[in-house]
Amino acid sequence: MRATTPSDPQQAGALLGRDPASVRKRVEGMENMLEGLFVIPGTNMRVGLDVLLGVLPVGGSVIAAAMGSWLAWEARNLGMPRRYFFRMAGNIALDALLGAIPVIGTVPDLFFKSNTRNLKIIRSWLDKNHPRTVTLDIGTHDTRGPR
Repeated sequence: MRATTPSDPQQAGALLGRDPASVRKRVEGMENMLEGLFVIPGTNMRVGLDVLLGVLPVGGSVIAAAMGSWLAWEARNLGMPRRYFFRMAGNIALDALLGAIPVIGTVPDLFFKSNTRNLKIIRSWLDKNHPRTVTLDIGTHDTRGPR
């Protein structure tokens, strides 16, 4: 099977570019995949691959941490200061440690969303340092408001 590319060159550039706007789109997409593939009915709780991978003993946490580390790597490549990078690494490490707890490790993943926290760090830095990348976020993410 052959991989397909978007027919619109601008869309393809947005997916592959190194500019801040392209990176923002990619990290938002990855966060949504890891933390918000679907909502548990009746709870308004977003669940993604991070929780689903947590069902796999130890290996699932390692895979989820590797995927979450990609967000931090993308941010670091933009030139984000190390203090933000280390905060993101701490979020990823804590999430991985909590997720590695046998049997109940999935429960913390439902409540401690390291990728969402890291996306907030990346967005706030991008909003301040690359204001042209700011996008309106209308109903696509968590609607519960600030925590």
